[in-house]
Amino acid sequence: MKRNYGNDNKHALTAKLDAQKIAWAPMMFQAARALRDFGILKLLLENKNGFTSSEVAEKIGISRYGATVLLEAGLSLELVYLEDDVFKLTKTGFFLQSDPLTKANMDFTQDVNYEAFMYLQESIKNSKPEGLHRVFGDRWATVYEALAEMPDQFRKSWFGFDHYYSDNAFPDLLEIVFKKSPKKILDVGGNTGKWSLQCVAHNPEVEMTILDHPGQLKEAFENAEKLGFKDRVKGHAMDLLKHEIPFPKGFDIVWMSQFLDCFGEEDILGLILRAKDALNENGKLYILETYWDDQKYEASTYSLHATSLYFTCVANGNSRMYHSDDMRELLDKAGMQVVETYHNVGISHTLMICEPKFRKIK
Repeated sequence: MKRNYGNDNKHALTAKLDAQKIAWAPMMFQAARALRDFGILKLLLENKNGFTSSEVAEKIGISRYGATVLLEAGLSLELVYLEDDVFKLTKTGFFLQSDPLTKANMDFTQDVNYEAFMYLQESIKNSKPEGLHRVFGDRWATVYEALAEMPDQFRKSWFGFDHYYSDNAFPDLLEIVFKKSPKKILDVGGNTGKWSLQCVAHNPEVEMTILDHPGQLKEAFENAEKLGFKDRVKGHAMDLLKHEIPFPKGFDIVWMSQFLDCFGEEDILGLILRAKDALNENGKLYILETYWDDQKYEASTYSLHATSLYFTCVANGNSRMYHSDDMRELLDKAGMQVVETYHNVGISHTLMICEPKFRKIK
């Protein structure tokens, strides 16, 4: 199937302006961040009549010069507008200040990606996360092995980004997953146990088994014990990319949430094959992903394309946010079929429920 996205219908002057926005983007990003972190946007949000640059400087506690250069940058960023020498907040400024999605994305850009992206071109040339290696150290092949040892601000923003997208989908997903009362679920790449703990809290009979790196698994066990679920949250520490090592078997559901996008296509195929072998006679594979072609809003697609670059430069050097057809093709190669699909789960997720091809589609 041929794909068609985008167009070239923009006026030349608009195109040139947009080109300048790209050229100056790193500097203007930092200006926007300063407007937020100094509290200037919050000040204007709470005072609809606005302030002059001198008043902003006095109330925030910075120089008039500093307030002026930031506010004037804010004009071009369309975060503020100027009316009779008074700066007021725009709708874009409101979202930058108040929208939790924008905060998660912005903090992730700053604390995880910003410095590392100096090495994007090297990452593409070498098919390795050179940004991770050059900025944070080369002791780890991927960010997932490194997470337990990353600086606190890195971890805070990384998990804030990851959990923001997944947590919003949990209520809908729990209803879907427990329709048929599964008893044993394998949570592949379960990280610190956020999903597994939601499941055992929701259903008193389910037993969760998490597969992940030792550092994440240790945190998952600690979290389970704190909440009183240690008897129903088990785990296996393993390198998930060692495809010769099988997953434990006999599960009603193998769960992969925001997981397969962390790998290149060859590894995804290997992981699906191992998941297939882990299913019991009637078991199903649940894949939850944010496919860039399956979004309601342009802002979501834009964010997902940017996230692909994070995978290139920081995460592992070879994965991306996939088109839904790419995943279906890989499932087909693995002898799996999609039997049910849920769109627009949470913020931007799609849930594919899959089973081996030899079964009849119910």
